[in-house]
Amino acid sequence: MKRVLGVGNALVDVIVNLPDEALFQEFSLPKGGMEMIDVERKRKLHAAISSMKQKLASGGSTSNTIHGLARLGAPTGYIGKVGNDEMGDFFEADMKKSGIHPHLIHTSETDTGIATTLMTQDAERTFATYLGAAASMSPEEIDNEIFKNYDCIHVEGYLIFNHDLILEICKKAKANGLKISMDMASFNLVKDHHDFVEMLLKEYVDILFANEEEAAAFTGKSGEESLDILSQYCETCVVKLGKHGSVANINGQKARIGTSGVKALDTNGAGDAYASGFLYGLINQYTPEKTLRLASRIADEIIVTAGAKLSDEQWAKIRNEKELF
Repeated sequence: MKRVLGVGNALVDVIVNLPDEALFQEFSLPKGGMEMIDVERKRKLHAAISSMKQKLASGGSTSNTIHGLARLGAPTGYIGKVGNDEMGDFFEADMKKSGIHPHLIHTSETDTGIATTLMTQDAERTFATYLGAAASMSPEEIDNEIFKNYDCIHVEGYLIFNHDLILEICKKAKANGLKISMDMASFNLVKDHHDFVEMLLKEYVDILFANEEEAAAFTGKSGEESLDILSQYCETCVVKLGKHGSVANINGQKARIGTSGVKALDTNGAGDAYASGFLYGLINQYTPEKTLRLASRIADEIIVTAGAKLSDEQWAKIRNEKELF
């Protein structure tokens, strides 16, 4: 089976159920929003929630996708940067627990990145994200030898903020014969870095994931029209259409799938989960229809689950659904 390497922002997801909303005012956090915080605010926030029950998981967009691939049975690895701290140790241990080979860069200068999810009693989520060590990953730290052990690399679009880093990753991947998969990640990011994204698609990216907003930010078109334009750049493209399902062009073969109609509890990580199923189907040469079916099935399971990870029991249930494999 083909081997998949991931590279992205190595973050630990910390999910906390708040007894009330006093914390938002204390830390100037907009309820329901996502706030980037510095190390001091992060440390003070975690001191304030230290007595509350917390759920931890290794996170970050690519990390979530690689976890899904590993749970489906694909050989996987991951490149990211963490601090020499308790959270960095947790991130590495959580990767190994899922059968992922961690190729982590460690630093003593910065704390491990943390995405804190504050859950209120009305089920609304508020995010406080500290990128930490993840934001300091540099092109010079990317070891060329790692790429020689893999066939495909999945890159999160959030790395586009660092042009030199993502370009170095793509160059090394191509030099070693890897297929490059990328998730566009954010319509704002695509809009702000349009010319750079276009260069990446033209020169490097083979497999592209976008939701409808991201695709429209790049192409100016919606739905299947945006897929047709993106397919001029990449051999395999997917456009996720929310409640209307998704469309894909895989090496010239088009496919479409609707949604199952399940009621979403939490959409956090749904796109990452979808990518794991799609890539698994692709590396195992599934038909386009079967590839979309697996991707959609895993995304459906995620949106009825709190958090961006499935349990061992949920993965076992998916693997036992013979029509998917």
